[in-house]
Amino acid sequence: MEGLGLIVVVIIAVIIFLWLFFYFVPIGLWFSAVFAKVYVPIGQLIAMRIRKVPPSIILNALVNSSKAGLKLNRDDLEAHYLAGGNVRTVVNALISADKANINLDFKSATAIDLAGRDVLQAVQMSVNPKVINTPPVTAVAKDGIQLVAKARVTVRANIKQLVGGAGEETVLARVGEGVVSSIGSAASHKEVLENPDSISKVVLSKGLDAGTAFEILSIDIADIDIGKNIGAVLQTDQADADLKVAQAKAEERRAMAVAKEQEMKALAQEMRAKVIEAEAEVPLAMSEAFRAGNLGVLDYLKMKNIEADTEMRGSISKTEEKTKQSKRKPDKDEDKK
Repeated sequence: MEGLGLIVVVIIAVIIFLWLFFYFVPIGLWFSAVFAKVYVPIGQLIAMRIRKVPPSIILNALVNSSKAGLKLNRDDLEAHYLAGGNVRTVVNALISADKANINLDFKSATAIDLAGRDVLQAVQMSVNPKVINTPPVTAVAKDGIQLVAKARVTVRANIKQLVGGAGEETVLARVGEGVVSSIGSAASHKEVLENPDSISKVVLSKGLDAGTAFEILSIDIADIDIGKNIGAVLQTDQADADLKVAQAKAEERRAMAVAKEQEMKALAQEMRAKVIEAEAEVPLAMSEAFRAGNLGVLDYLKMKNIEADTEMRGSISKTEEKTKQSKRKPDKDEDKK
């Protein structure tokens, strides 16, 4: 039993040793590299394991690049992997760029990759341009008619500007601004509807791709819709505002008139009170005149006769005025008939 246990321990130790040996010494990868005419010392493969660099990634990258006619340095590939880069993407981008006659070196490719951009997609976009659809852009022509335009921007990647260049959002914002400016400078919305290509020419001539990671190839107006009559809406709003101002001023004048009327009524009441007060003093003055002998009985009777005559004349004039008005009404009714 002791001998059997020892054999089992030895077998397990041998298995662990072989696993560690083949893990740190990737013989299979080394043979693949040799047959692909890519010489990497076995000691370097062991060192890669120790540096926690997968030898398969580095060897496959070297083999692929060698078959494609590119010469890459193993140390550069390891350094890019340790920096957090995607070695496979960089190598595939370099191969694609070489086949498409695009000038892209290893240093630029790794810089683009470490900047967070997909360098392979950028190379593919340089070969096969991309179409970006802008969101609806609303603008108003000089005649006050609102237009809603949609544009299609054809771009291709600018390899030299991928590091530090602006993205798609900047391109779309600049194109939208150019469309708004072009429509706003048009004298009439009919001109824009008749010649939508004029917008494309004006916007394209402004060099909107400066400082971006793309090169604008063309700007095409896909659709233009007519929106609101902004000029009429503004005039209506202005008319409503003017009406409210006029109503406010009229209300102010009415309030002032009412206040003036109240003031006049108060003044009239004050004057009437004074008259009543003065009339109340007349009998006292007359009695005083009687006692002093300044007013006689005949003078008093004469004054009464004058007051009666005045009242009679007033009543006669009122009666005549009513008679005239009653005669005028039948004449008006006949005119209506």
